[in-house]
Formats: sequence, C-alpha cells, structure tokens
Amino acid sequence: MNFKNIISRLIIIFFIGFLIFTFLNPNILDNSAKERVIPYSEFIKSVENKEVFKVEIGEKEINGLFRDGSRFKTYSPTQDANLIPTLIKNDVVVEVKPPDNTSLWISFILGFAPYLILIFFFWMMFRQVQGSNSQAFSFGRSRARLFLDNKPKVTFADVAGVEEAKQELREVVDFLKNPQKYRRLGAKIPRGILLVGPPGTGKTLLARAVAGEANVPFFSISGSEFVEMFVGVGAARVRDLFTQAKKLSPSIVFIDELDAVGRHRGAGLGGGHDEREQTLNQLLVEMDGFDENTNVIVLAATNRPDILDPALLRPGRFDRRVIVDRPDFEGRKKILEVHLRGKPIGKDVNIDIIAKSTPGFVGADIANLVNEAAILAARKNKNEINMEEFEEAIEKVIAGPEKKNRILRPQEKEMVAFHELGHALVAKLIPEATPVHKVTIIPRGLALGYTLQLPEEDRYLLSKKELEAEIAVLLGGRAAEELIFGQPTSGAADDLRRATDLARKMVCEYGMSEKLRNLTLGENHSEVFLGKDLMQIKNYSEDTAKIIDEEIKNIVDKAYNRALSLLKDHEDVLKELSKILIEKETLDGSEIDKFLQKTTETEGIS
Repeated sequence: MNFKNIISRLIIIFFIGFLIFTFLNPNILDNSAKERVIPYSEFIKSVENKEVFKVEIGEKEINGLFRDGSRFKTYSPTQDANLIPTLIKNDVVVEVKPPDNTSLWISFILGFAPYLILIFFFWMMFRQVQGSNSQAFSFGRSRARLFLDNKPKVTFADVAGVEEAKQELREVVDFLKNPQKYRRLGAKIPRGILLVGPPGTGKTLLARAVAGEANVPFFSISGSEFVEMFVGVGAARVRDLFTQAKKLSPSIVFIDELDAVGRHRGAGLGGGHDEREQTLNQLLVEMDGFDENTNVIVLAATNRPDILDPALLRPGRFDRRVIVDRPDFEGRKKILEVHLRGKPIGKDVNIDIIAKSTPGFVGADIANLVNEAAILAARKNKNEINMEEFEEAIEKVIAGPEKKNRILRPQEKEMVAFHELGHALVAKLIPEATPVHKVTIIPRGLALGYTLQLPEEDRYLLSKKELEAEIAVLLGGRAAEELIFGQPTSGAADDLRRATDLARKMVCEYGMSEKLRNLTLGENHSEVFLGKDLMQIKNYSEDTAKIIDEEIKNIVDKAYNRALSLLKDHEDVLKELSKILIEKETLDGSEIDKFLQKTTETEGIS
C-alpha cells in the first residue's frame, strides 16, 4: 500500500468522523447559537425581571433565550414545583423537551466510534496489501491471449498473394491434424517457424489462418509483453506461457514482433544479465530443452531478421523461415478480390488496372486503398464504388490528400508546371525510364505537384542504364527550372536527395562506378543497441573516400546534363505542354504521348 493511498484514506475517515460529530452537535457551526451558562438563582431573578423570552425545559438542563437575543443555559433541580407557575406568570414562552431515549445509544456510539474507525482503517489496509501481494505474484503470469472456442475465424482462403508461404504453413496444419503420418516415417515437424517480411505483408494474418485451419488452442502475445522493468519477470512469463501451451497441446504459440525480445545478446551496455537477455535465454531453453515430445509449435513474426540472435535461428528452434514478401501483380489481384468481397463495386472497375497501378503495395496498403475508395464514394453519396474513386484513392495513398485550399500564385503555378513536365518529358524521351502515368500541379500532401510513374510489369532487378535513367528523370525538374527561368528553386530538394542516394548506392553497393567497379564500400558492423543503423564502418581509405565523392558527382552531373540536353532539344514541346497543364491542371501519360507524336509528325513533314 503506497503512501498516497494511506493519506487519502485517512482524509476520508476523518471527514466522515467530522460529519458524524457535526450531525450530533448541530450548534457547533452556528456562530449565532453561542450561549452562556448561568446559575439557577440568576435565571430565576432574570425571569422575575421579565428579561427571559423563551425557555426549553429538559430532564437535566434548561436552554433559554433572553429578550435581547442572547442564549443561555442553566441546570435546574427537578423538585422545583414553582418553576412552571413562575415562568407563566412572567410571560415566558415555555417548551418542554421530551425525554431522549437515544442518548444512551449516542453515548455508546461516540464511545466506540474511534475504535470502529481504527478497525475500518486497518481492514482497508489489509485488503490493499492482500491485493498488492496477489498482483505481485501475477507479475510472472503470461499475458498471452488464448483463443479456444472464440479462436480467430480466419482461414487460408482469407489470405491471398502469399501462395508459397501458405504452402509452407499447410504442412504445420497437417502435422497438427495427423501427427502419426509424420512420426511413423521418423519425420519431425519444425519446432519453430519464423515469418519474415516487410510490414503489412500479412504475417500476423497468416498466423491467425494457421490457428483457424488447425483447430487447436492458439496463444498470441507480442514480444514486448515479456519484458518488464523487474528482473526475472520476462523469464517467468515465458515459462508460464509454455506451461499453459503444453497442458493444452497440441497447440500453437504466436509471438508477434519477435525482435523486441530476440535481439542479439551481448550488444547492450548492461552486461550479460539484463532482463531482456534472461527472457531470451528462457525462450531458447523452452524451444529446445530436454522435452522432445511436446506438440507445441512456435510461430513468430518479424521484419528485422538481421538483428535476431543466431541461437534463435539454428535448427531445433526457428529452423524454418517463411518469407512473406511484397505481392506481385497476380498477388495484388487476389488480395484486391479478397478485400472487395461484399462491397458494391461498379461495372467500370477493372481489377487488372488497379493491380497494375499499385506496384510495391503490400496487403495492408491494398486494404487501405479499398477503404479509402469506399470513403470517397460515401462522401459523394454514391451507392457503389466506381473506378474514379479507386484512381483517386491510389493518388491519395501514394502522394497524400488533395490540398484544395492551397492556392498558388500564378508565377509559382507556372514554375511547378515546368518542373513536373521536366520530369515527365525526360521520362518519355529515355527508353529505359519508368513510363509516366499522370502529371498534375494540384497540391497533394507536402508536394505542390507530382509526376506519377508506374512500371508496366513487376521488376526485381535494375540495370545500370535504368538506374541512370531514373536519376536523369529525378533531375529533369531542376533542369527545366534552369532552362526556362535561368535559376533553380527550392522545389527540387527531395529530387536532389533521392538522386544523390541512388548515385551513392550505385558507387558503394552496386559496384557501378567507372573507377571503383565491383567493390562494396562501407559496412554496418556496430552493435544493435549502440546504433547499428546509424554507425557505418569505413573500410576504405581517405583517398578512396575522395574517389567515391567524385564518382557520385560524376554520375549526378552526367544525368543532369543528359536531362538538360533532352529538354533543350524539346523546349517548344515543354512550353506548349506547360500551357495545357496550367489550364487543365492534370495530364495523363497518353495525352503527352499524343502531343509528342503529333509534334514529331509535324517536324517530319516540315
């Protein structure tokens, strides 16, 4: 019981006692009710002098009121037979107080009230201490949520776009349903299965589907729920979790965000006996201890497998990795079909076009896209979701919400138009560049305008020419600004950052520079808790660092000069398209193609 609780309870108890005392003594707060005690002889004299206005005669005392408004009290002999006649003779108002039968009970209560208050106070303390003890003992209890009859109603039919991962997990379900089929052949199902993939790809959903298909008890917990401030609590929770799982075996234990508890040991500043490492040690023992006959399968999910302790990934623990990657075109189509179930969809909605327009989207992104489209349709009071809402939702998810209240000055609008058309024209004029889908000068999110590029098909490798083309497209906006206005603006800040980062990767990671070919320069080897992602070890000399800077600058300068040259050759097209873009505010890639084709044919005829 802490000090604050004790103080608050004492205040409440004293307040209740004060109310009781005030109730029994109502005159204590009445300043006008002050009275003085006078001798009985003085009382009789005051009555005969007609100074007394009113009296109340009780069993042992007389309370009265003088004619000047003051009060008095006196004690009378019960044998005075002349009192009442004397009072009536002198015009005194007489009231007789009835005998008080409750005085004995009041005296009894007032006598025992302090003891009752103390008993109540100690009883409350005992209850609080008892509750604290039970709470303290519950620290080591597992906080995993158990799903039995109310287990997640999710099956593999509800999970789309990850067919390879589902095939791997079907074996787990089959083992839980038919364990003898594997045991008679001497096969052992993997003790632990690690789901690895970017955020939002459906790792947790897959785990819920396994539980729904296997129809066995399913324990779900997050890695961060193991670790507490008190040493030993996390290890106790791991023991309790696996004890419960073994009692209900065959069962599944799902640990979400495993990297919260499974990070590489020996990387912190607190030595080898901190709370997180003890929790991890207990998890390692439970997963591969002496008990070989437990039918408890551990599923875990993480998007950072690189920082997990190697002992977790060895055979006997998480010995099977299931990659849950970003879905391809067919995967996105299937995910769309799942999320469109039960929704009123217009006849003009083309799932192929939506899937093609969302490269790089994961399952969570597509779910958000469908939800945004439904919200947009409801905002327009429609009865169904049309293709218009899906296209607008794609732009909203990619570039942010439309800023209709952000009004640009005519000069700024013209600058934005030339900047975005610089990107678009360079992308159209370089064969290796990603095709342009749309150009707009309507502000969205933090951007005053944007150029939307969508690949025609999923790509997993990029050649040097394609990377150089991408850098040239990024610098096309800056090149258009300097070509038309003779000076750059601050609108190209993000383009320059992305172009520089891409050029640095070409030099340091991809080995695509002229002078430093086939080399990887710079490695991350620092410990996890000391800033692994921020500290980079330089495994090269200062002379090499100077060459790296020169090579990055050469790649960026070459791409910029290429973009500037293309825009100079098509300056008339750039100016004509800018007029159309300023007027219409949005141009499709097909409109730019038609304009370029028309211009080329005109130049050919002339």
